[in-house]
Amino acid sequence: MKENPLLKLESYGQSIWLDFIRRGMLSSGEMARMIEEDGLGGVTSNPAIFEKAIAETGDYDDAIRTLARAGKSVAEIYDELVVEDIRLTADLFRPFYDRTEGKDGFISLEVSPHLAHDTVGTLTEARRLWQRVNRPNVMIKVPGTLEGLPAISQLIGEGINVNVTLLFSLPRYRAVSEAYIDGLEEAVAQKRPLKSVASVASFFLSRIDVLIDALLEKKVAERGPVADLAGSLRGEVAIASARMAYQIWKEIFSGERFQRLAASGAHPQRVLWASTSTKNPAYSDVKYVEALIGPQTVNTLPLETLSAYRDHGNPASRLKEGTAEARHCLQRLAKAGIDLDAVTEQLENEGVEKFVKPFDSLMKALEQKRRAAQE
Repeated sequence: MKENPLLKLESYGQSIWLDFIRRGMLSSGEMARMIEEDGLGGVTSNPAIFEKAIAETGDYDDAIRTLARAGKSVAEIYDELVVEDIRLTADLFRPFYDRTEGKDGFISLEVSPHLAHDTVGTLTEARRLWQRVNRPNVMIKVPGTLEGLPAISQLIGEGINVNVTLLFSLPRYRAVSEAYIDGLEEAVAQKRPLKSVASVASFFLSRIDVLIDALLEKKVAERGPVADLAGSLRGEVAIASARMAYQIWKEIFSGERFQRLAASGAHPQRVLWASTSTKNPAYSDVKYVEALIGPQTVNTLPLETLSAYRDHGNPASRLKEGTAEARHCLQRLAKAGIDLDAVTEQLENEGVEKFVKPFDSLMKALEQKRRAAQE
C-alpha cells in the first residue's frame, strides 16, 4: 500500500492544516480520522467557510431552532454555533498541541470582516472571542491591513494567539512579521511568558496568479513588445512571491532581534500558505503545495486539494530552491509593465469584500431559519 504523501510533509518541517470546518465532520469522526491518517496539524475557518457549513447544510438546524426558540438574536445564534465548533475542534487537536509543546494543533477563528479597517473594533472583538472560546490552541484571525498591524502587536503583547490573514504583498508581510516581534517585546515588558504565544502569517497564493494571469493574457493578446515576456510569466508569480516571502522570514527570524526573544522561549511566526486551491484547470491541482514545502511553514488546504495531494502528491523540500529565479521573475513582471504593488493592493481590498459578502449572506440565512423556527 502506498504511503500517504501527506504524512511525509512533517519530515520536511511543514504542517498541513485543513481550510474547512463543519459540525458533521466533528460528530462523525471524520476530522479525527484525518488527524490520525493524514497527520492533520490544524484547521482554519473564515466567513465563507462558515456560510457553506451553516447555510448550505442541515448540520446546524436543530441547534438553530433551539437557540431561536430561546429568544437568541441572529448575532447570538451565529456566535453560539461558531464558538461551539471552534471549541470542539480545539479539544480534538489539544493532544497534538500538547505533544508539540504549543507549536502546532491550532484552530483559527476570524473577527468580523466588517472590522478589517477598524483597529479598535478588531481589538475588542479579538479579545472577546479569545475569552469566549477559552482554549490555548485557538488563533484569532486578524486581517493584515494597515489598520490590522497595531492590533496584531497589541494582541500578541497580551498573549493572544493571532493568525494574520489576507496577506498578498511582500512589504506588508515584512510589516506583519515586525508587528509580531513588536508584540513579543511588549509581552516581555509586561513580564508575560513567551512560550505560550503563537502566530502564523497567511500569505495568499492562487488569487495572485488569477489576477496577474489575466493581465498577462491581455498583454499577450496585444502582441506588443512584451507579449513573449508576458506569456512566459503566466502561473509563475504567486510561487515566486511566496519564495521571496520565505526569504524575508529567514532574514527576520534568524536576526538578532528575534533571537533575543527566542532565548526567552518565543516561537517564530510561521508562514502559512493560503488560497492553495488551483483555480486554473490548466495547472496542476497540487501546484501550490508541491513548490512550497519547507521548514517552519504551514499549508492550509481545502478538502479537494487535500484529497488530491493524498492521491498523487510527491513531497520534497523545494521551498529553498529557486530563490534567484523567483527574484528574477518579479523583476521580469515589472519589465512586462505590471505593478505588483498595485495588484496586491487590489487583492487585499477584494479579499476583505470576499469575506464580507458571505458573512452578510450567512446572517440573512440565519435570520430566515430563526424566523422559521419561531413560527
